[in-house]
Amino acid sequence: MNTTTVAAFGTHAPDLALENIQIPRREVQADDIAIEILYCGVCHSDLHFAKNDWGFTTYPVVSGHEIVGKVTAVGNAVTKYHVGDTVAVGCLVDSCRSYSSCAQDLEQYCLNGFTGTYGGVDKFLGGTTHGGYSQSIVVDQHFVLRVPNGLDLAGVAPLLCAGITTWSPLRHWNVGPNSKVAVVGLGGLGHMAIKLAKGLGADVTLFSRSADKEADAKQLGADRIIISTDPEAMAAAAGTFDFILDTVPYAHDLNPYVQALAVSGSLVVVGYLGALEDQLNTMPMVFSRKTVAGSLIGGIAETQELLDFCGEHNIVSDVEVIKMQEINQAYERMLKSDVRYRFVIDMASLK
Repeated sequence: MNTTTVAAFGTHAPDLALENIQIPRREVQADDIAIEILYCGVCHSDLHFAKNDWGFTTYPVVSGHEIVGKVTAVGNAVTKYHVGDTVAVGCLVDSCRSYSSCAQDLEQYCLNGFTGTYGGVDKFLGGTTHGGYSQSIVVDQHFVLRVPNGLDLAGVAPLLCAGITTWSPLRHWNVGPNSKVAVVGLGGLGHMAIKLAKGLGADVTLFSRSADKEADAKQLGADRIIISTDPEAMAAAAGTFDFILDTVPYAHDLNPYVQALAVSGSLVVVGYLGALEDQLNTMPMVFSRKTVAGSLIGGIAETQELLDFCGEHNIVSDVEVIKMQEINQAYERMLKSDVRYRFVIDMASLK
């Protein structure tokens, strides 16, 4: 297959900084869309993958799965998009598209494993897929999303991961105007959860360890803040919430939040992968039909629904735009939670 070489930023080893590299992109196939990347969000997963924190990175790696760009070419079977359209690509660029999960528009739970925008198996060129820290990308039309007019494009980028990661559980658990919702943690995921839950009409509370988050939380749409380290405040919150979205990215005790659920309430974890620090006490779950669950990004139809909703309500992520050459410093700042609330790369800087 013919390829084009494009400029990108990536790394060849976990202990090396990201730097200019060249990567191949396939020629446009019948169902493909070629995209010039305008903005790419920076996700914690990008950092973990570059550093091989999860133990399965194949190098070289080019991260980035929050992509916004312009269509530059389309295959002869493409009818939905045209050259010049503003489009987006999220965490997925392929799946089996045949078994039950994919048939239900739940490609993120593909029983054969989805193909990630980076670090996945590249069935066209061999090796692994490369992500959005690059000039351009070629993606099957099924996995390309339309960006509504009028939205700030830099702010749109994190919707493709932080946004859909919070939107999917909000929708699945039917959050709406009569819902009492709490969000645990105010970071990239947490700030989107507040905006989206409020956009859906819910009463929204932030659980935080830090009282200095109150002004930011209320500006984002939260109705109140509860300090999770205050025993009296937590006791007063018992039995309150229909739905709690936990965005904290490290091991922590879930039991206090289970206590805060109302009868039949659900606590959904989206921020942390791994074993819990403390055992989960099932007594309040059994006696009050409470649920502890998890959720992973979202499918293509659901992500388009999110983008359309954000277009209708003028919701985007709060971002700090950086140059591609500043990515290593941005990674260091991310480790210190020194960003409100997501970095987004202006890919024009790569030129």
